[in-house]
Amino acid sequence: MSSSPGHVEAEIIDLTHDGLGVADLDGRRIFVAGALVGERVRIAPRRRKRRYQEAELVEVLRPAETRVDPPCQYFGRCGGCAVQHLAYPAQVEFKEAVVRETLARIADLEPAEWLAPITGPEWHYRRRARLGARFVAGKDRVLVGFKERATRFVTDMSSCRVIVKPLDALPEPLAKLIDQTTLTKRLPQAEFAVGEAARAVVLRVLDEPSAEDLSLFRTFGQQHDIDIYLQRGGPGTVQALDPDTAKTLAYSLPEFDVTLEFAPTDFVQVNAQVNEAMVRRTTELLDVAPTDRVLDLYCGLGNFSLPLARQAATVLGVEGEGGLVARAAHNARRNGLKNAHFVTADLSEPDWSFMRESWDLVILDPPRSGAHAAVTQMKRMGPRRVAYVSCHPATLARDAKELIDQGYRLRAAGIADMFPHTHHVEAMALFERR
Repeated sequence: MSSSPGHVEAEIIDLTHDGLGVADLDGRRIFVAGALVGERVRIAPRRRKRRYQEAELVEVLRPAETRVDPPCQYFGRCGGCAVQHLAYPAQVEFKEAVVRETLARIADLEPAEWLAPITGPEWHYRRRARLGARFVAGKDRVLVGFKERATRFVTDMSSCRVIVKPLDALPEPLAKLIDQTTLTKRLPQAEFAVGEAARAVVLRVLDEPSAEDLSLFRTFGQQHDIDIYLQRGGPGTVQALDPDTAKTLAYSLPEFDVTLEFAPTDFVQVNAQVNEAMVRRTTELLDVAPTDRVLDLYCGLGNFSLPLARQAATVLGVEGEGGLVARAAHNARRNGLKNAHFVTADLSEPDWSFMRESWDLVILDPPRSGAHAAVTQMKRMGPRRVAYVSCHPATLARDAKELIDQGYRLRAAGIADMFPHTHHVEAMALFERR
């Protein structure tokens, strides 16, 4: 026991899916941010919640072999990363264990094959990021950064090691820019997006910028080679400050001779290298034949649809957001793919005409809520293989259980580490018709 009042010593026996250490004190589970399995720690328990209790890590008495010194000075305060203190190979193992445990616990499933993990750059990988901006009276200045861990405050940070260069160094000069405008307290968000030949920052403005503000924005964009966009309301209000000179954001998938254009606030996978490997593996797992009809549900702007269209007879992409569907259709035309078609549909509803058709292959890349309505129709559509890309292992496991009931088996599963140093897990699974 510690001599300090309220401090206790404990062994860390597990990690939660969010990367929190788990201590067992007299049969009570206590969650400890910053602690790792196998460590003996000194903690300060906080007030117990209804279903759980948290504690502050005071001191690591016996560190785990996998512990490393976090290279980011903001780690522990910034909520952007959760496991920088865990050696990167151990992070990958942790995420694999999350998928393995979740499939077993929720669906009682084990794949016939565990796929080798897909990894990419450990640092400077984020080509999209949404940062908060807030004037802090106590500091008498604007802060730009990710939200602090477990609070609504903005982290006081000058740079970010996971954002791609040179935008990694942008938080501090952007904060100073906002400080000079009339929008010091009325500009709550900055969204970064990076393509292969263009960079954009979308500024969310709650009041109309003055002429001087617009001049400051233009100068900032020129200095940093960034196109400035303003968002005055919802997503549909995003407009380039200078539309005639704004460059087109795009990324390529060279193996498939495909280039995809996107708007600054469009969803794109944040890690370009991991995404490229994930698309390659998905097409390999599906084993596309030239005569195949492929259905791509939650297709976005065509990230999987267009590479698949290079190999299949026809591809139908379905997406709930009309703007992304329009972008996907544009990308198909841009790449000369006349066999890729796109429609808008709410995939939380199961009764669509394309779900009454027969398909050879289906790919699903849903949001965190999963694809339950779609997978209930899989037997009717009858594909021989289904590829499922998931950003939430729990809904993947739930939907996997339904696919088993629909007559499929879990052929393979694995992770793609899209977000190193965070607890976010991107998983891939292949199902084959029995």
